[in-house]
Amino acid sequence: QAQLVESGGDLVQSGGSLRLSCAASGFILDYYPMAWFRQVPGKEREGVSCRRASDGSTWYADSVKGRFTMSGDISKNAMYLQMNDLKPEDTAIYYCARAYTGTVCPDYKYDVWGQGIQVTVSS
Repeated sequence: QAQLVESGGDLVQSGGSLRLSCAASGFILDYYPMAWFRQVPGKEREGVSCRRASDGSTWYADSVKGRFTMSGDISKNAMYLQMNDLKPEDTAIYYCARAYTGTVCPDYKYDVWGQGIQVTVSS
């Protein structure tokens, strides 16, 4: 059974850094387009970063461009979201997800989601 498990969430001060991890099991993560999303209660979920299926390049939301970096480790079957210069508006529950079809990152169709991890940035 395919599963994703996030870790690394925490409470940090504004300007700080965190690295989120997403460990995959039951499938090879590198074979799929993958993405990070975040959601604040009461608001729509938003795409944060996404690895394109077409060429493996990475898309970032404008709000995180230059501050967040998505990467992967094939040997660990995991991916990461390095978040630097964190701001209070980055506070959210972060999810990693596996895409199975679609044409435009991050508007793919996703079939496997992690449980979510809380990131809180204090001002």
